[in-house]
Amino acid sequence: MTDKKIYLTREGLEELKSELDDLINVKRPANIISIKEARALGDLSENADYDSAKNEQAEIEGRIKRLEKMLENVEIIENVSTDKVSIGSTVSIKYVDDDDTDEYKIVGSQEADPFMSKISNESPIAKAILNKKVGDIVEVESPNGVYKIEITEIK
Repeated sequence: MTDKKIYLTREGLEELKSELDDLINVKRPANIISIKEARALGDLSENADYDSAKNEQAEIEGRIKRLEKMLENVEIIENVSTDKVSIGSTVSIKYVDDDDTDEYKIVGSQEADPFMSKISNESPIAKAILNKKVGDIVEVESPNGVYKIEITEIK
């Protein structure tokens, strides 16, 4: 099985490392204490605190494994070109049909945050504009149908 590359900015990489550190050094030890305390209460078959702590442990360990796997496959986004759209580019676009404009930063799927105008390289708009240049008009296939956008600036 080939591992999928995880595209991250330096900030995104630091956030993942910080989350992993918090899980390993803060949440995991706190959860171990919770399990010990719940176990000390006696009968485990009807111990809601114990069940809850064990469920939390499963979530923590699962997230740690996912983060470690992601970090093994990280590719840092740097040296972004302004000649053509690439992952890491900030792109201004104009919707051809209604002259609305938007600006998006294209990031890897782990960092995507539409509310902060960060879109995944796997999104319909990003797929349509990757490797295109200023002035190019492209068609975007979306669940609501096809529409056209023009690339007006690449930063």
